[in-house]
Amino acid sequence: MDMLPKCPANYTPLTPITFLKRAALCYASRASLIYNHVQFTWNQTYDRCRRLAYSLQALNIAKNDVVSVLAPNVPAMYEMHFAVPMAGAVLNTINTRLDAKNIATILKHSEAKAFFVDYQYLPQAVEALRLLIEGSKASPTAANSPIPLVVVIDDVAQPTGTRLGALEYEELVLNGNPEFEPVEVTDEWDSIALNYTSGTTSAPKGVVYSHRGAFLSTMSLVLQWQMKSEPVYLWSLPMFHCNGWTFTWGVAARGGTNVCIRNTCASDMYHAIVQHKVTHMCCAPIVFNILLEAKPNERRDLVAPVEILTGGAPPPAALLEKIEALGFHVTHAYGLTEATGPALVCEWQTQWDKLPNESRAVLKSRQGISVLTLADVDVKDLNSMASVPHDGRAIGEIVLRGSSIMKGYYKDPEETARAFRNGWFLTGDMGVIHPDGYLEIKDRSKDVIISGGENISSVEVESVLYRHPRVLEAAVVAMPHPFYGETPCAFVSLRKSLSASEREVKEADIISYCRKNLSHYMAPRKVVFSNDLPKNANGKIEKFKLRELAKKYSTSSGSDGTPSHSSLAAKCQRAPKNRGHHKHPQDPHQQEHVLAMSRL
Repeated sequence: MDMLPKCPANYTPLTPITFLKRAALCYASRASLIYNHVQFTWNQTYDRCRRLAYSLQALNIAKNDVVSVLAPNVPAMYEMHFAVPMAGAVLNTINTRLDAKNIATILKHSEAKAFFVDYQYLPQAVEALRLLIEGSKASPTAANSPIPLVVVIDDVAQPTGTRLGALEYEELVLNGNPEFEPVEVTDEWDSIALNYTSGTTSAPKGVVYSHRGAFLSTMSLVLQWQMKSEPVYLWSLPMFHCNGWTFTWGVAARGGTNVCIRNTCASDMYHAIVQHKVTHMCCAPIVFNILLEAKPNERRDLVAPVEILTGGAPPPAALLEKIEALGFHVTHAYGLTEATGPALVCEWQTQWDKLPNESRAVLKSRQGISVLTLADVDVKDLNSMASVPHDGRAIGEIVLRGSSIMKGYYKDPEETARAFRNGWFLTGDMGVIHPDGYLEIKDRSKDVIISGGENISSVEVESVLYRHPRVLEAAVVAMPHPFYGETPCAFVSLRKSLSASEREVKEADIISYCRKNLSHYMAPRKVVFSNDLPKNANGKIEKFKLRELAKKYSTSSGSDGTPSHSSLAAKCQRAPKNRGHHKHPQDPHQQEHVLAMSRL
């Protein structure tokens, strides 16, 4: 049997590009994309992508060249996920919330040959290009850095006439060849996308995806989310987030309809859901608050359940209960850029349907089990690389391996080597494995608070804060303490819809609430109220900024129930300061741990 060779009949490299050609053949007249009053069929989308791929090659875009795009969820952004790799190039979607300096950094590091910019983001793009040109002139080592061709993406529904130079997206499509044959993928390990991490703790890193990884991740998520044929998918998740968690390709695979919206405001989402009979959407939990906080005139009653795949930040079980009460059915996922999006999905079990709502929400908030493309997932003590017991209490670092893991960090062999150890990818997330095999993240390794020798999960404290009826957002970080070393400090923003009297919430009220629902040593000793918590370009709360703020606060000895120095010294011997392998003390609130930090 070993003598049977590969041949074109029995072996073709895996690539998600094939999903588009199949959709054009099988679902030719079915709606592929809706944006305002503009609508395309799958046959038209295939035609447009072939035209654009031809025009890219006419602009001397060659194999492995990087094509960057700065745009919201508009038709052009979707089409480029096929057209760019069809031209043999690598797609780099840039976060629209980044400032000009970060955009310039990405353009320089990626050596982008072309830069597509939606008209709405031209001011940031112009400033980024200015910085890129000035940097090239000032630094001899940067003198050879290419200045990309700029292509403006005007609004296809309501053209504005905005230009920056001679090139415009729709003109490239119009002038392209509809008979263009896409560049053949001869090696499935070839690169298809370059995505940059958010860079909240260090400089952004370029994560490279292969055609193989993108194909398998897409297939895996379509299967595990049980996305049936002809889904109507609302683009509430930015396509620049891990290529829309691969659903840019996945909707084509199922012959579905992409509903594009420029802004994720409550009125636009509710309107699109009802008008187009949306069946599926993805989002970070921050979108739950947008939907829940909608004004009466912005809301619409859902006529059918809408499937939501969520991940990217820690929504508590209480928030899951509230959003499902509106008619949304939530599936929780966990992932990170380096895993091509979701790596774990909390697959629902029928036996859980009989449980009370609160218990079901707690189970649903767990990160779950690995996607099908992962060969293995584990929680390990990194000091010994031994697996932790499956008891839901022993904490270690979550590690992954499989075909959906990135190829590596672009131009950064040191960081790539650091991320891969002993055949595993190290996520940096601390978690546990329950007896049923489901994983639950407890914290980012750097966010564990060690107070008097006790390990406190900031996520567990945040889950309690989110259950407070007047709290909209919460983040907990370590604050210096004269005896305990560090202790929890909570930053809280209140719901915008509260009346003036309802907003009269005091620090003591929040602390008292936490002490009623947590072991006392876990309760915050300081609460800081803020209108808005600082967030990065991906909408995640920037805890490193809050940690710096927390250093300015302190609790005085004795005023907060601090024990004497002698009794404290005895307490501090109870547990070593070891961030690699933690065990939480057993308490009745352990079951209420919620889903934790993801790096999607």
